[in-house]
Amino acid sequence: MPSKPLINCLRRLSLAAVPALLCNAFAAPAMASEKWPDRPIRLIVNFAPGGAADVMGRAISPTMSQVLGQSVVVDNKPGANGNIGIGETVRSPKDGYTLLLSSGGGISINPMIYSKLPFNPEKDLIPVAAVARVHVFLETNPSLPVSNVQDFIKHLQANPGKLSYGSPGPGSSPHLAGEMFKRAAKVDATHIPYKGAGPALTDVLSGQLQYWFDPGPGLKQVEAGKLKLLAIGSPQRSPLYPKVPTLAESGLPGFDADTLFGIYAPAGTPASVVEAVRASVLKALEQKNVIDVLQGIGSTPEPNMSRQAFVDHHAKERVRFAPLIKAIGLKVD
Repeated sequence: MPSKPLINCLRRLSLAAVPALLCNAFAAPAMASEKWPDRPIRLIVNFAPGGAADVMGRAISPTMSQVLGQSVVVDNKPGANGNIGIGETVRSPKDGYTLLLSSGGGISINPMIYSKLPFNPEKDLIPVAAVARVHVFLETNPSLPVSNVQDFIKHLQANPGKLSYGSPGPGSSPHLAGEMFKRAAKVDATHIPYKGAGPALTDVLSGQLQYWFDPGPGLKQVEAGKLKLLAIGSPQRSPLYPKVPTLAESGLPGFDADTLFGIYAPAGTPASVVEAVRASVLKALEQKNVIDVLQGIGSTPEPNMSRQAFVDHHAKERVRFAPLIKAIGLKVD
């Protein structure tokens, strides 16, 4: 049996070691943070493959991967106007290994139209970096006997409730653009919601839908002559189509349905990780191939928007669209 002096000595050594052990314990998370990332990062895109968000995610992820030193893998989680992907992001560990690419509308507008959301996007997510401003393009199936906006409005007025348009989901910018258009032009048409822009585009091409407000993916079909582009729902004309008028120029003054897409992280993600992700996104937006892809779907890259401006954008979106949402009684649940 050890002697009392030896026992006392061991006790003193143990007590002396406690502060060091505690220090190491508290240092562990910091060390883990310094090693971030040490495995692939999931980038949730909350709309279906083929849509503007999907194109953006796949455009910026290679450069993000290079900058961060780990693969950034796009994972499509469509549904409920982005709520499926938002919810999965919110529930994920706050460690920087799950990020979200979403429209700003999904963050600021969804809480106004979904009364039973199990999360608050503006509190449960951190806006990391803006990616691009998305414009909408009024396109029709070529079978429609119209050649300009005024022709189209007259056709709708002559066929009230008989034409249908599609969108990526209730409350999405193409849906709100469609409702803005109906009210401004005093026409009636049926809205058909989809789980992303890709499926809606397919049905416009097939003629199942007569028109839609395209957030970008349909422009290749315009070039191929498979869709007819009538106007742009932005304040200014698109550099891609300088001869195509805006809806404001076509008799609907003040028409503006632009929206902003960006990267988000779960609230509580370490600030150093958020800044590293932001830096990787901004680097991606400097690349010519990325700029070409984003502009090719009719979007405008936003590399110069500060984080604070990105945060403030969501409040402005609520103010801008709240009157329309109230006027049309838009509630999903």
